[in-house]
Parts: sequence; structure tokens; C-alpha cells
Amino acid sequence: MPLRIEDYALIGDTQTAALVGTDGSIDWLCLPRFDSGACFAALLGDGGNGYWRVAPAGGHRLLGRRYRPDSLVLETEFAAEDGVVRVTDCMPVRDEHPDLVRRVEGVRGRVRVRTEIAVRPDYGAIVPWTRKDGGRLSFVAGPDTLYLASDLPFDLGEAGCPTAEFTVEAGEVVDFRLAWVAPQAPAPARVDVGAAIERTERWWRDWAGRCGYDGEYRDAVVRSLITLKALTYSPSGGIVAAPTTSLPEQLGGVRNWDYRFCWIRDATFTLLALLNSGYDDEAVAWRQWLLRAVAGEPAQMRIMYGIQGERRLPEVELEWLAGYAGSQPVRVGNEAYLHWQLDVYGELMDALHQTRVRGIPPDDPAWDLQCALMEFLEEHWRDPDNGIWEMRGPRRDFTHSKVMAWIAADRAVKAVEEFGLEGPVERWRRLRSEIFEDVCRNGFDPERNTFTQFYGSKALDGSLLLLSAVGFLPADDPRMKGTVEAVRRDLMSDGFVLRYTMDEHTAEVDALPPGEGAFLPCTFWLADNLIMQGRVEEGRELFERLLGLCNDVGLLAEEYDPAAGRQVGNFPQALSHIALVNTAFHLRGDRGPIEQRAAAGRSGRGHASANEPSALAAGSRPEPRRSANGHGPDSAACAPAREAAPAGASGTGGSGAGDPAAPAEEPVPGRPREHG
Repeated sequence: MPLRIEDYALIGDTQTAALVGTDGSIDWLCLPRFDSGACFAALLGDGGNGYWRVAPAGGHRLLGRRYRPDSLVLETEFAAEDGVVRVTDCMPVRDEHPDLVRRVEGVRGRVRVRTEIAVRPDYGAIVPWTRKDGGRLSFVAGPDTLYLASDLPFDLGEAGCPTAEFTVEAGEVVDFRLAWVAPQAPAPARVDVGAAIERTERWWRDWAGRCGYDGEYRDAVVRSLITLKALTYSPSGGIVAAPTTSLPEQLGGVRNWDYRFCWIRDATFTLLALLNSGYDDEAVAWRQWLLRAVAGEPAQMRIMYGIQGERRLPEVELEWLAGYAGSQPVRVGNEAYLHWQLDVYGELMDALHQTRVRGIPPDDPAWDLQCALMEFLEEHWRDPDNGIWEMRGPRRDFTHSKVMAWIAADRAVKAVEEFGLEGPVERWRRLRSEIFEDVCRNGFDPERNTFTQFYGSKALDGSLLLLSAVGFLPADDPRMKGTVEAVRRDLMSDGFVLRYTMDEHTAEVDALPPGEGAFLPCTFWLADNLIMQGRVEEGRELFERLLGLCNDVGLLAEEYDPAAGRQVGNFPQALSHIALVNTAFHLRGDRGPIEQRAAAGRSGRGHASANEPSALAAGSRPEPRRSANGHGPDSAACAPAREAAPAGASGTGGSGAGDPAAPAEEPVPGRPREHG
């Protein structure tokens, strides 16, 4: 049986990352970047797909593990029959070569230790040439060359898995350093592993020391911020959703996606988490990454990008990998980049608005871009899309997507009113009112007193909890109170929020069999709503229950399976940790990220419920928008008909695109695409 997902800890160098298990095995490592092929991929297969274990040779047990305070230096202690040994792991913040160092230290008694290393480049597909060179091993395969430096005499064996055994007594240390170099590059010079560990710890402690949060949840907040920093690709400022691919959202299921990319939908909450925590440089780098990535025609804007802004992320399945706990397929790349999502336009507009509010120096090209986005949205906001969860079924009028179009118009109006920028503000005000009326007329079910997943639907969606957080409606508006109660009644599993209604009918929406874990960010969003409604202690109780899901070193995956009592989905997940940080600020009682974003919608003349047309008043019974033929809600008449995407996978997953080798078609709304 594989280790549980929460049995892993993260180490990284702000350009890539590794997962270290409680058994002392590194089962996931991509070199030299987050999105490179993994040289250790046992996480998604078995030992034959690559791992590096350091642990006592005989019977032993885990005593415990921890990060050194405010750092990403991991310590794991094992108890054997005759003593105790500590393994310290870290990835020094990159200088010239990516490297990973491990130190074995005798704590008490005398312990026999065994190390095994199976380097398997290209996600476990290749057995490299393995050679001895004095006190160094080399592993060579195509573009990948790795060196393992140690003074131990390794046995190369016959399976391409060098091993060594040694004994350590109290106070003795044995060091290892694994380094990757580019083709034709010379072997790296030896380093002092102890000094590298101390230097790495010091770098992380200095960085964590800048944290501006001083509330009662500081340990969890700092750990989340360190995780977010570790998921940042420092050369570009892009932040990956997770360092892994294909960890399943349902054990044994097909909802397995590659998260080693950057999503626009997370932009604003990421930015505010960084700014409120005192990390202005990282926030500016993230804004600059956003501007570079989306540069171009608005119709060509993607929902996600590679870590340096790459636009083509073709998805392939790795058939030689059995998948975590047998969950197949294993995917690399993510064809969700072909999806059309209306929400990303509002997300980008809001992120740039928040940087202006916080006084980050203006960027003229940013406003030029925003004006172009608004011109595009004026023509296309009515078009159905794939929604925040990247549904693979037919495009629909998702309520959250329309709300984010309202956000775009609202923030454009604010830019003119509050910052003196030039633009057709009267036209944007009319657009803002029109979208608001459309959402409240077609996205709200007055009989059940709740907003719905899409126009004309009875289904619920966790993204509806964001309507107050982005400032569309106050949290105490009766419609929002009704939505929160509907979510609590019908969209929770063991006290945690699911992403959206899943039953035998939802395959029509997402083209997938039902079933996945509870989505942790949605549950944080529920806590935020409770706090905004004045139910602070209920929000606190839910927040602390979420904290209880963190593993022993403070990390969260994307989802939690209440039935199995396990974390599921890619790990660790940036959005889960961003939501944790923002809710912790919210509970502190000052104007944290949630209140700041909500206030952006309420301020000035943009407060929807107070200043938009009277037909939108709470409690009014809206007339459904009619289709062109007069038969039922106009949920698909805004654009040419589109075929349902082939069954595949959704979530933060892929589109139903066809041949990955074919040129990617731009996801322009209103243009039919064969693959939905």
C-alpha cells in the first residue's frame, strides 16, 4: 500500500520541489523545474519508477518529524532496536545547480542505516547509465545528468538501484548531495552539506521573519506562506497550483490532473494574501507574471499558463505509471488551457485593482490591457463558458462566471472614479447594472432562496460562496443568507463543502462519473461567509476544524475524503493554503484580504444592492431570460451550439481537446469547437 498523501512533506528551492515520506523515501522530484519530468516518480507508481530512501536497515519505527522552525528544512527521527537516528532533508535555494542534500545523524545508541536510490528520468520511464567515479555516482539519460556525492562505497547491483549500508553512533553524521546538471556541463564541485543545511535554514527563517501576521494562528499562517513561497517559480514570479500531477480527487478514480501550472482564477486572493502578510516583492512579481502571461489579444487569454507564461500545455497520459493507489490515468500537461472561462477576466481586473488600492506603482500597459479586456467583455459576457471548475460538458451560463464579469465592469468603473484613469465610465456603469440584473434574474432560485450553479439549474456550487467575498452582494443580504444555508444543507459532507452538486445527472455538466472529496478552499469560503454574517464563532469553529486536517507538518491537499478520513488531490495545494491565510486574517477582526476584496465591490457607487436598478431588490421574483425561440431559459442561445466534450476529466483538469499534437485553437467564445 502506498503512503497516505498526508504522510508526505515538502522540500523545495523555489524552482522545483520534492515530497519526502514518513518512511524516509523521496518519491517525487522533478528536475530542474516544477514542470520537468520526474526523476523520482514512485508516488504515481512503484519503486521501479524512481525513489531515494534513507532509513534504518532493520526493524524501526517513526518517532516523529518536523520542520525546523519557520523553515523548509525537514527533520525525521527513527527509532531502531539499538538507538535513534535523525535524517535532515532540504533543497538549498538555488545557486548554480538544483540540488538536494540529506544528512544522517546519530542521536542515541548505534544504528545500522540503509540507503537505496533508483533514479528514473522521464517520470520513471528510463533506467539511466549509472557509473561510479570515486566517491560520486553519476546517472545519465538524454538531457538529464545527476550526480550523487557521498563517501560511502555503493553497490551498484543489477537493477540500476545503487545501495549502501553504514552505521552511525551518537554524534556521527553521514552526508549525501544529489545534483542535476545540464547536458555537457561538468560535475558540480563538492559542498559542505552541513553548511548548506544551515544556510538554507537561515534563508527561510529570514524570509518568514518578514511575515506581518501576529494573530493566534501564526504557526499555521507562516507554514502556509512558506509553502506558497516554495511553490513560486522564482525566475518568473509564477506560482504553481501544486508541485504534483495526478494525485486523485477520488481514490481509484479518473479525476487526476496536472497542477504544475499557474491559474488566473487564483490571482486576487494570492495577491492579497501576500500583500497583507508583508510580502510586497512577491506580490509585485506575481502581478508582473500576470501581465506578461496574458499579454496579447483578449480573445487569446488563457485560464492557465506555464510557469514562465507558456500558453500550450498539451496533455498526455503516461500509461506505464499505475497511478497513486491505482488511480488512472496519470496525466502530464493540462488541456484545460483550451477552455473558455469568463471568470478569468474579472479575476485579472480585480487583481490589478487591488494593486492600485495598495499603492503598488502604476503600470500604463496594465490599464491599456484592462481597457482592451473591457471592450472584449462588452461583446462576450453573455457567452456560455466552461465555468470555474473547467467542466467538460457543454458550455453553460455559470452564475459565478457572470458574477466575475460584473466584477470586471465594477473594477473598471472604480479605476475611473477612484484613480482618475480614462475610460467610457458611463458605458461601463450601464454594463455593470445589466450584468447584475441578469445574474439576479437568471442565477437565483426564489423558491429555494439560493443562487444556483448555472442559469435554470437546481444544482448548487461552492463558488457561489464567493459572491460576498468579491463584493457582488453583502453577506447579510437575504439572498446570500439563503445561499449559505442551502450550501450547508445540501452541499456538505461530514461538515465540509463539496465543489458542486454531484449525482447521476451531473455527467451532463462535467462529463464525469460523480464522486470526489470535499473541496477545502470552498470550506474556508463558507467560514468567511459566516464571519461576514456576524457568526464569528461558527466561522472560527469551522476554520479550526479545517486546521485539524493539516498533516503533522502543517500541509493541506486540495480535498479531503470524509469517508476515508484522508487528504486527496494534488499536494500541497496553493489555493488551500491561500484560503487558510486569508481566513486567519479575517478572524483577526481587521480589514484582511476577504474584507478588502468585498469592500471593493461595496465602495463608492458600485455597491450593487444599494445602487443598481430596483428590479434587483432582494425578494423580488425575477423573470427568467428567454431564449430566442421563446422556449425556456436562454442558457445556450448566446452563442452557436457546441457539442458536448468527450468524457475525460474535469476539476482543475482538462478540456476535451483532441490530438494534443495539433495546433491549439484559441478559446474564443462564440466560435464552435469540436472538443468543447
